[in-house]
Amino acid sequence: MQPAALPDLAHTPGLAHTRARPVHWLTTAAAMAGVIALAGLLQPPTATATHPGGDTSVPAPAPAPDAQAVTYPLDCAGAPVAVAATATGDLDGDGRPETVTSAHCQAGSGTPPHGLYVLTHGQGDTAPRLVATLVEPAQGLTTTRLAVRDGTITVTLLGYSTPDVPRCCPDRNETANWRWAAGTFLRTTTDTEGQ
Repeated sequence: MQPAALPDLAHTPGLAHTRARPVHWLTTAAAMAGVIALAGLLQPPTATATHPGGDTSVPAPAPAPDAQAVTYPLDCAGAPVAVAATATGDLDGDGRPETVTSAHCQAGSGTPPHGLYVLTHGQGDTAPRLVATLVEPAQGLTTTRLAVRDGTITVTLLGYSTPDVPRCCPDRNETANWRWAAGTFLRTTTDTEGQ
């Protein structure tokens, strides 16, 4: 059995309109050109091509203040200052990061008290400056687990219940948080142990 031959549609009397004439091709080409031109005009005004390297006109984010480039208000009697920990983040919502630093005197033995400080850059300045002291060394505390998250400073403070407790072995432990509000750092305590 052989397959039936397909009819010649162009010569079928009811389908005479299927013959392509030059006028049909010109009309189709003009319509396509109009659709392409209209599509080009209707693109959103912000649609632009960018280089994979990014737009060089966008400023780079400001670096966080360098904790090593600051003089801390510590009386170390000639001993050097040690930066124990740092954490960075935008604390005041201005789009520029601040640095929170735990620093202490570098003692030969024992557990020297820490100070907890906030550093920032001034408007247009590149040098960091100390703008707040959150924990004074005179409080006799040691700071651990320093972090900045979502504008909140969190630190664990180790301390002593009495002067008789050996300085090697703090017996008080609390977690403190600070958040910038109404022009100052407000402190809350979230956990206290060993009291």
